Amino acid sequence: MKLFIKYMLSNHCKIAVKEELKKLGLHFVFVELGEVEVMEVLTPSQTDALREGLRQAGFELMDDKRGVLIERIKSLIIQMIHYSDEDIKVNFSDYVSEKLKHDYTYLSNLFTEVQGTTITQFIILHKIERIKELIIYGEHNLTEISYKLHYSSVAHLSNQFKKVTGLSPSQFKHLKEKTRTPLDDIGNVNGTPHLQ
Repeated sequence: MKLFIKYMLSNHCKIAVKEELKKLGLHFVFVELGEVEVMEVLTPSQTDALREGLRQAGFELMDDKRGVLIERIKSLIIQMIHYSDEDIKVNFSDYVSEKLKHDYTYLSNLFTEVQGTTITQFIILHKIERIKELIIYGEHNLTEISYKLHYSSVAHLSNQFKKVTGLSPSQFKHLKEKTRTPLDDIGNVNGTPHLQ
């Protein structure tokens, strides 16, 4: 049985969700960002217990099909930008459409309607946050970062970074206080930053 869980944004979240499943004696086939498959078909009381356990751990078991689809789009983006070394050979709209088995125009319109931002803007904000992280770690130069995040050039990366943050990547690198935004706040209607 597949379950969809909101606010699963990191590998740490996967561990926490696995713990909640174990507490209820549920056996999982896989636990990915935003999605879990368990071997059992949950009874209403198991579903309620899981919902409450997840809520206490900071997650939300989702039932709404539109909400599930939005979370799956977000999870794909977060996975691709923050956690994957996979080199995606197709453009992102084709990738999302193929993975979610829906027409991209439908997904894009739904995402914009629910989130108040476009998928493209959401991707840009996550890329900027990833660039900040890679600059802070100092393991890659800007050329390597631009290649890793599929920018056409360092100039393109720098221009987009400055447009979103107001700083060039080198100015950001030299800040004493380098601020980052939690992943679950990026691109949300009530979260910050929000690309205009």
